[in-house]
Amino acid sequence: MPKNSDRRSILLLSVGHSCVDVYQGAVAALVPFFVTERHYGYAAVSGVVLAASLLSSVAQPLFGALTDRRPLPWLLPASTLLGGAGIALSGVSGSYGLTLAFVALSGVGVAAYHPESARVARLAAQRVHGAAGSQGGPGTHRGMAWFSLGGNLGFAAAPLLVAAVVGAGGLRLTPLLALPALAGAVLCLPVLRELERRRAAGAAQAPVPAADDRAAFLKLSLAVVCRSIAFVGLSTFLSLFATQRLGGGPAAGTAALVVLYAGGAVGSVLGGALADRWGRVAVARWSYLVAAVAVAGMLLVPGPVLYLFVALTSAGLYVPFSLQVTLGQDYLPSRIGTASGITLGLTVSIGGLASPVIGSLADATSLRTALLPLVLMPLLSWALFRTLPEPVVPSAGPEPAGAGVTPVGR
Repeated sequence: MPKNSDRRSILLLSVGHSCVDVYQGAVAALVPFFVTERHYGYAAVSGVVLAASLLSSVAQPLFGALTDRRPLPWLLPASTLLGGAGIALSGVSGSYGLTLAFVALSGVGVAAYHPESARVARLAAQRVHGAAGSQGGPGTHRGMAWFSLGGNLGFAAAPLLVAAVVGAGGLRLTPLLALPALAGAVLCLPVLRELERRRAAGAAQAPVPAADDRAAFLKLSLAVVCRSIAFVGLSTFLSLFATQRLGGGPAAGTAALVVLYAGGAVGSVLGGALADRWGRVAVARWSYLVAAVAVAGMLLVPGPVLYLFVALTSAGLYVPFSLQVTLGQDYLPSRIGTASGITLGLTVSIGGLASPVIGSLADATSLRTALLPLVLMPLLSWALFRTLPEPVVPSAGPEPAGAGVTPVGR
C-alpha cells in the first residue's frame, strides 16, 4: 500500500486522539463550574478527578495486555463514544454519586482507546518511514509525536469548549460535549478500513523484537508517574489558583489552563525534533529540570508573569511526553500494548490519585501551600532519567503475513 494512506491514517488518528483527549481535559475544566454551581469544596472536586483517574489507571494496562494478545481495532470508535458519553452526562444530575459514576465511565472509555490507537499509529509510522522508522528510530518517534500532538491539542481545546458550552448555559448543557466523540468515532472508520485492507494484503515490514529491559521500563514508569502527579495536580487546581492570584473571575483561570494545555502542541513536536539530534533520554532529562524551575516560579512569583511560568511548565512537561511512549515500547518490545497502556495510561492517569491529598491539604492550609510539593515531582523524574539508557535500534526484518494488524504499537 502507498505511504500516503499511512500518512492519512496518522493524521486521522491524531485528530481522533484530540477528540478523545478533550474528555481528559474536560474533567479539570469542569471543576470551577462544579464549585460555583454545586458548591463543591477542594476535596469534593478532587474526588471528581479521582473518579476519572482511578478506573482509567487500572483499566488502561489491562486493555494494553489485551491488545498484545490480539488486535482490537473496534475499540477505537467504541471507546471514543464511551469517553464522550460519560462527560456529556456528568452535568445532567445534581447527584454527587452519579457525577462520579459518569466521570468514571468516561475514564474507562479513554483507557480503552489509548493502547489500541497507539499500536495502530506506530504501525503507520513504521510503514511511512521504512527502516528509519523501526524500533527506536527517528521515523517512529516523529510519527508518535504527531499522534501525541493530537491528544495534546484536545487537552488544550477542552477548557475553551467547556467554557463555551457550560459557561453559556450551565452544567445542564454538558450533553452538547458529546459532539467531539461523535466526530472522533467517524474519523476512526477510514483507519479501520485501511487496517482490514492491510490484513487482507498480508505484507508489511516490522522491526525484529529486541530483548525486554524491564529494569529500565520500571524506572521510566516511575518517572512518568512523577510527571503525572505534577501535571494532573496542576490541571485540577491551576484554574482556581490563577483566579485567586490574579482576580478576573473564571476567565483568568480558563486562560491559565489553555496555556498549560496548549504548550503540548509545541512540546510534542519539539520533543521529536530535539530527540533526533540529542536522543530521547537526554532531551527528557533536561526538560524535567526546566519544568521544576517553572513550577516553582508559577507558585512563588507574583503577578501576570504567572502565565509565562505556566508556559514554561507546559513545555517542560510535554517535551518528554511522546518520547516516553516510544521509550517504553522500546524497553518492552515483546509487550508493546502493555508498555503503551502503562506509559500512556496507568502512569499518566495515576496522578489523579494524588488530587484528593492536594485538595484536602488545600482545605486545611492554602492552595499554594498544597501545590508547592509538586515542584519535587519533575526533579524526581530528572533523577530517574539520569539512570536510563538510550535503547539500541534493532534491524528490521520480514513481518509474517497478516501482521499488519498484530500488536506492535502504543
